[in-house]
Amino acid sequence: MNIEKLKNTQAYFFELYPKGFEDIGLQPVMKRHNTAKVEAHVRTLFAPDQFANPELICENFTKIVSRSSLVSLFEKPKVRDMIKGMGHEQKDMLSIGLYELIHGDKRAGFESMVDVLLIHRLAKWSIITLIPYYYARNKNFFIKPTTTKNIIKFFELEGLVYKPRPSYDFYVAYTKTLKKMQALVHKSLSFENAAFTGFLMMAMEEEALP
Repeated sequence: MNIEKLKNTQAYFFELYPKGFEDIGLQPVMKRHNTAKVEAHVRTLFAPDQFANPELICENFTKIVSRSSLVSLFEKPKVRDMIKGMGHEQKDMLSIGLYELIHGDKRAGFESMVDVLLIHRLAKWSIITLIPYYYARNKNFFIKPTTTKNIIKFFELEGLVYKPRPSYDFYVAYTKTLKKMQALVHKSLSFENAAFTGFLMMAMEEEALP
């Protein structure tokens, strides 16, 4: 990890936005994502007792993906069509995988979701990590492919090789590294995980670091 680059990134970000994520320049972005409101909704829709009804879980899965500002417009209709085309068995698999990923055996849940989404060619990082992120924004990370690849390259994160097919081992290793990076920056930049990776992304895109 290149700690000097991380410190420079922080310094430059505060030059642009002196009040961090409370800066007036970032308010349109914060309002558009409104992750706190979505988190409250997701924690209700995907509470443990809701998983007794896999059909409802899959409907709510589609609902959150469709409304999320984090998922691309290209992927949203594909997820909707996938859920519509699923039989009971696949909906059960998706529901069980999501339950385990959020509430139980995370590795088993992650891999189960990959298996069922592969059938529909939708085993993508953004689809698998969305609900877990919203459910616990301070614990789980939303993985956006381009941002992830850029972070690994720019900050010289050793031992991390991004691959398009989601891997639980990579997710765990990447999460641990991001947590280490969070500990090195001002707490106002890491109050929740998407904000932290958003800070890294915005600063990198400026391409004006010393």
